[in-house]
Amino acid sequence: MLRLFVGIALPPQLKLRLSLLCSGVPGARWVDPGNYHLTLRFIGEVDEGLASDIDAALLQIRAPRFAVTLAGVGRFGDRMLWVGVEKSPPLVHLRDKVESALVRLGLEAETRRYAPHVSLARLRNAGEAKLQAFLQEHALFRAEPIAVDHFSLVASYLTKSGSIYEDQADYPLT
Repeated sequence: MLRLFVGIALPPQLKLRLSLLCSGVPGARWVDPGNYHLTLRFIGEVDEGLASDIDAALLQIRAPRFAVTLAGVGRFGDRMLWVGVEKSPPLVHLRDKVESALVRLGLEAETRRYAPHVSLARLRNAGEAKLQAFLQEHALFRAEPIAVDHFSLVASYLTKSGSIYEDQADYPLT
């Protein structure tokens, strides 16, 4: 079984810049900078046959290249800190194409509203005052736009020290 997601890789200089945000919140388990990515669709565990079908379906996707800008910080309740993404119709268009391709294969449709973000930390018993200070300190974070010329199918391997991600295939944008 493979645990898969579809995502967009971030350039090394942006990963470095994001890593510099990651401090000051006791109880935060910071994501390894090598694992920073922008998820288009989490798939979950599938067998190798379905993984091959997913690869074939993603190969058929045609979408234009675009730029995306990371900006602002936020949190999902008391579970996660993240950096957000400025509104991007081309990103949503690509995500919708990925979703349609996966649903046509028989995967269940994603029911959550798409909220593009880059996860910075998973939280456990983080103090509210420190979280608020982090959010306030980095509220105006804004990165330079990054060019998106492909997306990837990625395998996620869970370990005691965190997830390890391995690209399975890349799909060019036109």
